[in-house]
Amino acid sequence: MSHLVLVMGVSGAGKSTVGPLIAERLGLRFDDADSFHPPANVAKMSRGEPLDDADRAPWLDAIGAHLAAHEGIGCVVTCSALKRAYRDRLRVPAPGLRLVFLQGDLALVAARQAARQGHFMPASLVASQFATLEPPAPEEGAILLDVAATPEALAEAAISALRA
Repeated sequence: MSHLVLVMGVSGAGKSTVGPLIAERLGLRFDDADSFHPPANVAKMSRGEPLDDADRAPWLDAIGAHLAAHEGIGCVVTCSALKRAYRDRLRVPAPGLRLVFLQGDLALVAARQAARQGHFMPASLVASQFATLEPPAPEEGAILLDVAATPEALAEAAISALRA
């Protein structure tokens, strides 16, 4: 069975660690949504400025097109997808999209983000991500995982839920 999987959550939640594990174990392609950002977005975030919805629109459309191109083949993509409107926008081209939501408390996530080396998203923006976050509603059918677990345990839990 091919899956279109979106591993979502705030920056520092573990998407770029857990996403590749899920993809590898399912034999699917993995892509990090950061690679879909236009240069202007990367520059803005590097200056410590949060993106607005206008900045995110072309980025979300590029991710949606990528997901649609992998319909029937499957892939795993990481993307913060903080708002319901963003997730809905991704579901238009990829209606079978499954969400894996990596959730955790601000202190743990901020500590992880601060420890990251060479990432364009400064730890100072983590609070803005939590302020923007609209956790998936029950009807979105997201797989909810607590980031306090190990990446391996998170990947296994996600795969079990995807296969169920």
